[in-house]
Amino acid sequence: MTTINLITKINAPKQIVFDLSRDIDVHQNSASQTHEKAIEGVTTGLIHYNETVTWSGKHFGLYLQHKSRITAMDLYDYFVDEMEEGTFKSFKHEHSFVEKDGKTVMIDTLNYETPFGIFGRLFDKILLKKHLTHFIIERNNVLKRLAENQN
Repeated sequence: MTTINLITKINAPKQIVFDLSRDIDVHQNSASQTHEKAIEGVTTGLIHYNETVTWSGKHFGLYLQHKSRITAMDLYDYFVDEMEEGTFKSFKHEHSFVEKDGKTVMIDTLNYETPFGIFGRLFDKILLKKHLTHFIIERNNVLKRLAENQN
């Protein structure tokens, strides 16, 4: 199992950051480098508890699909998306939000497992973890810019 932990500080109230974080249109905008599109389930607007979205995007030269469900949500504090179908053996992304003095600390915890045994672990070590970390940082930079512009 691989874990990626990221902390992003945003000069905006957590309700704004929380809603932008679960906005399908914002995600598509932030993932433009991988041509990611929502193709099934919730395909626009805010995703809610127990809803699904299927993404199609280009990673490592291949178009891949990834279906996630929101498996936990505590409004404005926390939500979790977990893969139901896709190329990972498992994939769980926890999003936490803590407000302090009108600013939000957004905490991403991504846990995933690759398939294909030692080959999957080697691919993860060489390329995948760096790719996913960069992907989330780019997404968070877009969220930060949008949230701070709304504030």
